[in-house]
Amino acid sequence: MGGFSSEREISLQSGTAVAEALKSMGHDVVIFDFQSIEELVGKLQAGGVDCVFNALHGRFGEDGQVQKILDGLRIPYTGSGVRASQLAMNKVASRRIFQDNGLRVPRYQVVHKDDLYPQINVAEFPVVVKPAHEGSSIGQSIVDDINALPSAVESAACFDETIIVEQYIPGREITVGILDGRPLPVIEVVPKNKFYDFQAKYTKGMTEYKVPADMPEDVKGKVQGAAIKAHRLLGCRCFSRVDMILDAKNRPVVLEVNTIPGLTSTSLLPKAAAAVGIGFSQLCSIMVHAAVNKHYAEALAES
Repeated sequence: MGGFSSEREISLQSGTAVAEALKSMGHDVVIFDFQSIEELVGKLQAGGVDCVFNALHGRFGEDGQVQKILDGLRIPYTGSGVRASQLAMNKVASRRIFQDNGLRVPRYQVVHKDDLYPQINVAEFPVVVKPAHEGSSIGQSIVDDINALPSAVESAACFDETIIVEQYIPGREITVGILDGRPLPVIEVVPKNKFYDFQAKYTKGMTEYKVPADMPEDVKGKVQGAAIKAHRLLGCRCFSRVDMILDAKNRPVVLEVNTIPGLTSTSLLPKAAAAVGIGFSQLCSIMVHAAVNKHYAEALAES
């Protein structure tokens, strides 16, 4: 947990909660917080690790880099593998896959950080400006007119060289957790801010969560179907969280797949699991067992 991404503090919260949960389930837990790749590799090479619970959010932990290291050391780890992690973290690459396979995504265009006056043709204003490789809504903003666009691009460029400018879709903000390859109940996110930004995500009382979301069964089926399709298209394993907008015609529009979603007892994936009777400690233990079972099944297949 921890690491050195822009989401370090959120990772520390997730990691602390997960460690306590796993201890309560009888696991022998060692916490690895680190500030460099060399430090982490040294700790892992020291031995004694049966499985890594990856609670690293953002770059390095969520984009395939730590997964590649763990594969090289042949250590089981929770969550998705290298390629799925790379694709999910790259909003441009993942959206192309979603589009090619019939999932609805916002109209968007890609802007380089040096282009402060891009020609926007994805839609009429407002638009959403966001870094292509960040999570937790970091560097994201809604722009209502062309005059505010340069500062929004500049803000996003603080975190990424590649920026997405996308159609703003009015609708209900929803998310679907995936566990063991199956969709959990739909959650509706109702932020007090204009959208589910960093403040709304991590400030108590700034967001209302409806679990499960109130919607007709046929709409719920479409939403969960889109979520599991997105999860599978990227090759994710065991768990993820798929964020979407339900538009005015009750159609799910996929925004992104999170391979390492927030993992405190009040985070969205644990909320969805709790709705079907899976407590937070049990959820964390399920993730560990899935990782170990997957690892040794793959090793057996190779032998």
